[in-house]
Amino acid sequence: MKIIKRNSLFILAGLAVALLSSCSNQGTLSDGYGNFDAHAEVIVSSQTMGQLLQFNVEQGNRIKAGQVVGLVDTTQLNLKKAVLQNQKKVVASRLDNIHASIAVQQQQLKINEINQRRVQNLFRSKAATQKQLDDINGLVALNKKQIKAIQTQKNNVYTELQSINAQIAQVNESIRQSLITNPVEGTVLVKYAEKGELATPGKPLYKIANLKTLELRAFISGSQLSHIKIGQKVNVYYDKNKTADNEVNGTVLWISSQAEFTPKTIQTKQERVDLVYAVKIKVSNANGALKIGMPGEFRIASHQSN
Repeated sequence: MKIIKRNSLFILAGLAVALLSSCSNQGTLSDGYGNFDAHAEVIVSSQTMGQLLQFNVEQGNRIKAGQVVGLVDTTQLNLKKAVLQNQKKVVASRLDNIHASIAVQQQQLKINEINQRRVQNLFRSKAATQKQLDDINGLVALNKKQIKAIQTQKNNVYTELQSINAQIAQVNESIRQSLITNPVEGTVLVKYAEKGELATPGKPLYKIANLKTLELRAFISGSQLSHIKIGQKVNVYYDKNKTADNEVNGTVLWISSQAEFTPKTIQTKQERVDLVYAVKIKVSNANGALKIGMPGEFRIASHQSN
């Protein structure tokens, strides 16, 4: 009987410790669990088609915004530009002939206008006939029309030159776009292409993200929705060691409007069939301690005080 009572005491003591431990864990139970991911990922693609002559990108590299990391072959673009520049020279040479023709007609007009005034004076003194006056008036009018026609040709040449200049500017822009320029400062997460491959517009070359800020993508139950809102500050935790956590501040960025089943990473069958809501929490990672894929959890401040 003594042995039985002693065993009973051990069992009761064990249950008491387990109960206290359970109560203690409930006091620090997190409101949501998930994993850290990049806050803003950017997939960089080529803007032109051609072979990648240079591509200085490796996974894990830190790249500054505006840094040139690659070059697409511009041979065809440079050839097209050379053709347009030669065409521009040919068209521009027509202007010299037009200017010369206008100068001749203006000189002729000047002479005819002098003769016109003489004939008009002679006609008023009745020393010139009507035919002579009509002839000189006709020559002056003809000179003016010829100058106007040549001026129209000159305007057409200028229009043609503007069109060629626009085409050259377009080629120059395509050449500029052949330089692969990194759009944002960050760390290369994935590299999709290699030097020597064919780049096409829209085909991903690499993925980059600024890892100074990460997102905790976690899940909460429907009963917790009333305690959390977008813009709210929460406490985020990640493993420091087996018995302790690191704590950082986080801000709720997004809350899903639709429920979904708990991800399969949750082990118990009962929890897997429960419906949960996804949330995204922005967390500062200035010291680089957080890594993509690292597990994390968060607690709503009001819950901690309870």
